[in-house]
Amino acid sequence: MLKRPLKISFLVDDNPGPGCQAEHGLSIFVDADVKILFDAGQSRLFLENASQLGVDPTSAEYLVLSHGHYDHGNGFAHMNGKRLVCHPDCFTRRYRAEKSAYIGLKFDQAAAEKDFDLILLDKPFKISESVTFLGEIPRTNDFEAKQTTFVLENGQPDYVNDDSALVIDTAAGLIIIAGCSHAGICNIVEYARKITGKTRIAAVVGGFHLKEGSAVIQPTIDYLKSADIGLLMPCHCVDASVIMLFNSIFHCEAAFSGKIKEF
Repeated sequence: MLKRPLKISFLVDDNPGPGCQAEHGLSIFVDADVKILFDAGQSRLFLENASQLGVDPTSAEYLVLSHGHYDHGNGFAHMNGKRLVCHPDCFTRRYRAEKSAYIGLKFDQAAAEKDFDLILLDKPFKISESVTFLGEIPRTNDFEAKQTTFVLENGQPDYVNDDSALVIDTAAGLIIIAGCSHAGICNIVEYARKITGKTRIAAVVGGFHLKEGSAVIQPTIDYLKSADIGLLMPCHCVDASVIMLFNSIFHCEAAFSGKIKEF
């Protein structure tokens, strides 16, 4: 359990904040009992925004890639020499439906092995006393991750099995940081509880991958109500209309490039 305050800094989000620019992507600097750069957006913007915030990404002891999409991982091309934790499938070549656009990483596994101390894991990995990388998320409920708009290089559906998240054990409860939740935010919360053996959720932060009109929205709301989560901070790949809906139902807080949150 974390015995000191946790601070997370949103270095990149789809929405700008005071003094910080936006791009489609996500990057969060985690300052716990270990310093972690969780995702790096799609460019060097995370470095520029970090400078505005007085955050030094090079001080990170670990880099963590939530999944192998360009808007979460391409920024890591501007870092090297660090331990990079990710699922083995992050380097899969992947596309939007019918191969209309390449959306995978711009560097392959061989390049990553050259530039980083690469730690490939599909199982949970305890980064520190308080922080755990969840590895591959079991998809156990009957409503999430049942459809996909992505394909692999061979044309088969890509369900982004490499999608993962961090869970931080704090005195207030578990704090879950998700990249895009292609595995389903509810599946992620359940797995975090299973892995830690703890049920109290203080906050869920990051991309929930909920699009306007999706049939997944209502069962997600129903689950999150039953989960009794203290705070939600949906961002990045959550449509604005869905965030507004969540704001009317849950205790939510806005996230944007430059947002700093302490727990």
